[in-house]
Amino acid sequence: MTEQDAETTLAAGPILFARGADDSVCRMAVVVVTRAGDPAPQVAVEDGGAGAPQCLARLFDHAVWRVDLRFPVRSNAHYVVNGRRFDVATDLRGDLAIAFVSCNGQENGDEARTHEDRDVMWRRLEAEHARRPFALLLHGGDQLYADEAIQSHPEVARWEELENDEKPSVAWTGEMEEAVRSYFFRRYLDLLRQPAAAHLFARVPSLMIWDDHDIFDGWGSHPPGLQDSAVALGLFAAAREMFLLFQLGAAEGHLPDTCADPTGRSFTQGAHFPGLTVLLPDLRSERRPDRVMGERGWAGFERLLGEAPDGARRIVVSSVPALGPRLSLVEALLDFYPRPQQYEDDLRDQWQSRAHRPEWRRFLSALEREAVDRASPVTVISGEIHLATRGTMDLRGGAVLHQLVASGITHPKPPRAMAIGLGLLSRLGESPLKGRRIRLRALPGQGAVYTADRNYLVMERRAGAWHAAWELEEHGRTPALALD
Repeated sequence: MTEQDAETTLAAGPILFARGADDSVCRMAVVVVTRAGDPAPQVAVEDGGAGAPQCLARLFDHAVWRVDLRFPVRSNAHYVVNGRRFDVATDLRGDLAIAFVSCNGQENGDEARTHEDRDVMWRRLEAEHARRPFALLLHGGDQLYADEAIQSHPEVARWEELENDEKPSVAWTGEMEEAVRSYFFRRYLDLLRQPAAAHLFARVPSLMIWDDHDIFDGWGSHPPGLQDSAVALGLFAAAREMFLLFQLGAAEGHLPDTCADPTGRSFTQGAHFPGLTVLLPDLRSERRPDRVMGERGWAGFERLLGEAPDGARRIVVSSVPALGPRLSLVEALLDFYPRPQQYEDDLRDQWQSRAHRPEWRRFLSALEREAVDRASPVTVISGEIHLATRGTMDLRGGAVLHQLVASGITHPKPPRAMAIGLGLLSRLGESPLKGRRIRLRALPGQGAVYTADRNYLVMERRAGAWHAAWELEEHGRTPALALD
C-alpha cells in the first residue's frame, strides 16, 4: 500500500493519547476515524504491542476506532497505521520536551478563517517538533470552540435568545439532539484534519482536559434556569460524547485508567512518567455557580496527587489559572447592576471568584503539601484568558509554586486594553492562603505582566533541571525561565 492510499482510507487521525510510561514501556492509545463500510485500521508497533482495534462508535456514516499500544523505550520507536509509519518519542527517562496549548479556535466564525492565518502557531509548533521531538502534548481546554452549536437547529437558536427564566420551557427533541451531535462530530473532524495540528496529533501523545467552549461559553457558571434547562443538558451530553471520543480516546463505560473516576461524572486524569506526573483536574463536568469540582472530581484529584511518587515533578493542568489578579473586586462592582452582566459567567469561571474561595484555598493547599511536605516540585500550567503570563506563590519553607499561562494557540489576541486592565489589577496582590503571597509577573524579556500574542508553551528537562519558554507570535521566543 502506498502512503497516498493509506492516507485516503482514514477520514481523520491517527491521534495519539498518552497513558503513562516507566523505564521500560511507554503506553499509548491511537484513535482513527474511518468511513462507514471501510475495514478496521491495521496498526502495528515494532518490538512492542498493539491490541485489537476496538470500535468506540459508529455515527454519521463513520466509525471511530481505538487501538491500545505498548512501545519499547528507545530512540527510534514508531508505529504503523495502514502501512504508514509514524515516529514517536518513547524514552522519557532523561532530557525531554513537553508542549502545552490551549484555546484552539474562536467564539464566532472559526470555520470561516483561512488556515494561513488561523494555524500560524500550529505550524511553528510542527517545525519545532521536527527540530527536537516533543514527548508529550498537553491541552489545557477549549480544544474546540463549540459555541455555534446553538445555530445547528432553529429551536436551539430560539432557546438561546430567551431570558434565563424562560429557557426551561423549550423541550429537547430527538431532532435537536441529532443536529447538535452532528455539529460536534463534524467540527472535531475538521479540527483533526488541519495539516499542522494533524501532523503533531499523529506523532506526539496528547493529554487533554476540557473547558467551557468545548461545551458552550460559561458552562457550569450560569444560573439554574439556563444551566438545568433541557436544551443546556442536551448540549452538554453531545459535547461529552464527542469529548470522550476525540479528547480521551474513550467511550462511555470504557474510560482509560488515567481517569480517576470510572463513572465518568468527572474526567479528572493523571499519568505517571519517569520523574514526572501530569495531573488534569476536570473543572467543568461537575461545575456549578457555587463550586468548581464536585465530590468525584475532588476525590480523584487528591487521590492522584497521593499516588504520585515522592520527589517527582507534578505538572498540574488547571484549565483556568490558579494564580491570578483580584477579580473579586470586579465581581463586587457588577453587583451594583440589577441584571446579570455580560462577563459575570467569565468571572465566576475563575478560581478567584468569591463563590469559589474555599475551594481555591483547598486547591492551593493541596499543591503546597506536595511541594513542601513531599518535597515534590509543582508547576501549574493554564490557558483560558487568551493572554500569556506567569505567576508565583510563596510557600512554606521558602518553596515557590510556579504558574505558567499560555493562551491561545489560534484564538485571536484580545484588545491591548484587556492586558493593561488585568495588569493593573495584578498590582493589588492576592493572598488566599495566609502569608503565601501571589505575584503576577511578566514573561522573561517582556515588560508588561500580560502579553497579548497568540502563543504556546514549552517545558524542558535538561540534565535534571526544568525550564519553560513561551513562543509568541509577534515577539518570538522568550528567554528560558528556570523552574527549580
